[in-house]
Amino acid sequence: MDALLGATLQHLRALVGFDTRNPPRTIGTDGVFDCLRGELPGFDVRVTDHGAGAVSLFATRGKPKLLFNVHLDTVPDSPHWSASPFTLRVTTDRAIGLGACDIKGAAAALLAAANAHAGDMALLFTTDEEGADPRCIRAFLETKPVFDGVLVAEPTRGTAVLAHRGIQSVIARFAGHAGHASGEQKPADSALHQAVRWSHAALDFADSQAQEMFGGLHGLRFNLGRIEGGIKANMIAPSAELRFGMRPLPSMDMDALLERLRTLTEPAPAEYRETFRGSPLPADTANARTREQAARSLADGLGIPVGGAVDFWTEAALFSQAGYTTFVYGPGDIAQAHSADEWVALDQLETAAATYLRILEKTR
Repeated sequence: MDALLGATLQHLRALVGFDTRNPPRTIGTDGVFDCLRGELPGFDVRVTDHGAGAVSLFATRGKPKLLFNVHLDTVPDSPHWSASPFTLRVTTDRAIGLGACDIKGAAAALLAAANAHAGDMALLFTTDEEGADPRCIRAFLETKPVFDGVLVAEPTRGTAVLAHRGIQSVIARFAGHAGHASGEQKPADSALHQAVRWSHAALDFADSQAQEMFGGLHGLRFNLGRIEGGIKANMIAPSAELRFGMRPLPSMDMDALLERLRTLTEPAPAEYRETFRGSPLPADTANARTREQAARSLADGLGIPVGGAVDFWTEAALFSQAGYTTFVYGPGDIAQAHSADEWVALDQLETAAATYLRILEKTR
């Protein structure tokens, strides 16, 4: 086995052994962070507790121009695991463990590269990516750090991802008038009828966006997640609540999209509130293609092959929104992320570690 891969697996075994599930997000500044401190000799290390299990570790050595970001939190394990999710299992072609693919494998590869070369390097480890409350990166960006580029680790099968969709989660509430259902109803009487009419219009609108394109991605991803309301079959529903999510293309105006959906039907929802927003990558809709080209130039300069845009969201969007040239890169396939017996291919771990090491050698 290649020495760099051997070191990567040693680090991955240690990282997988720490319970960093999110939820419940009960991660402290000890545990996995004590482990990281011990594996980063020669680095200036700063650990910050942002509350609610959100902890970050920023480590620098020398005067780095690039920042590597990787999250250490994982999704919860399921009952379908065939063995302990916190014990790394290594076969002839894969490493199996909770977070091995998403994305402790990249963290382990970065640690192996950091210990194999003394080049300038900056690392930001975080523990709140798997929730809808990204405190770590937002607090880090408030310090206005200076970097020429940011590489965010997520499972991209060893290619640089320059673009991905944004994400929006919304609550819409409809108000009607309670009454007996035997009589003739006006369109605004039943809150449930309003919600269903709006849902039909929203699905039609999403279908109408099918021809929109960006970087190989097509259309608007739209999902009705939950509808509830009403009392019983013979009563007019006085209230209803609908929750939906959408994933727009980088070229779509998220504010305009939100307003367009709000006004699809009359009456409009009595309450309409966005609960979470993640910008697409690149985050600058007006200059998305220019920003994508800058990221392509960075990836080309680092010798990383460029892959296609992806549908899933990453925190690379937060760095892009702050003005940094950013792309996503890491070992593993998103198809294995969040699954029972989650795994990452050994050849991808080996490639990622070698790539990180080559970047250190190139940017020294």
